[in-house]
Amino acid sequence: MATTRTTRLDELLQDRSLRNPDQLERRIDALEQLESWLFHDSWSPLLRQKSEALVAELEAINQRLFQTIRHDIRQGRGAETLRTWAASMSGTHAEESYGSLDTLISGVLDFKEPPDAIDLEPEMVFYQPTPARHIFDFIERASLTHQDVVMDLGAGLGHVTLLTAICTAAQCVGIELQPAHVASARQCADELQVHNAQFIAQDVREADVSRGTVFYLYTPFTGGILRTVLDTLKREAESRAIRLCTLGPCTTVVANEPWLKPDGACSAKRTVLFRSV
Repeated sequence: MATTRTTRLDELLQDRSLRNPDQLERRIDALEQLESWLFHDSWSPLLRQKSEALVAELEAINQRLFQTIRHDIRQGRGAETLRTWAASMSGTHAEESYGSLDTLISGVLDFKEPPDAIDLEPEMVFYQPTPARHIFDFIERASLTHQDVVMDLGAGLGHVTLLTAICTAAQCVGIELQPAHVASARQCADELQVHNAQFIAQDVREADVSRGTVFYLYTPFTGGILRTVLDTLKREAESRAIRLCTLGPCTTVVANEPWLKPDGACSAKRTVLFRSV
């Protein structure tokens, strides 16, 4: 086994194509393999030194790539760049929650790690970001325009809000209970000069949603909180057309709302767009 790993390390060291910027997925796979070896194996000092140097080299290449994409976003070219990457990586890790595209997005957004989260009410769900492939799926299928106002209810660090703002002309609002998450999201938006993204630190039950045309829910809460939010949105839909995009277990609840109709089949494993009727 050690010989096999030594051979594999030599292959990685000699593979110059691995250094090409567009080979991100291969570098991610190589880094995961190297870091696993470094964590589990007692290699000789020389092999450990070579492995650590290769990890540093590959991570530096990734960081330069992320910086290039951040520059594109600041220059107004972010939509084209991110959509191209998303299309090229969309088939990766199709059965997993997260994959290489999430590594790319995490590196580009580069959120400042917030402190520990505040205590949540029993019906509030522990925060997890929407897997990036689902965000791009939502963006492509929603056909958003400059007339839309997208409200992410329970926005967390703002992945959906920021990527939607970068890739579309819509005004995007993230509503999040935890101030530290909102501060990190605002800092990211400022650094990337994403001017059509706004973040509000507020309980969604008290938020003004009257501007929203599209609402996004990645099951941020359940039970009575979800019921309160859906009742609020139903009242909004009595005077104007709105859409909801859901992902996760909340999709089943939303699908039973008589005032909403899905665009296509409903599945908790994919974003589903609902229209008010």
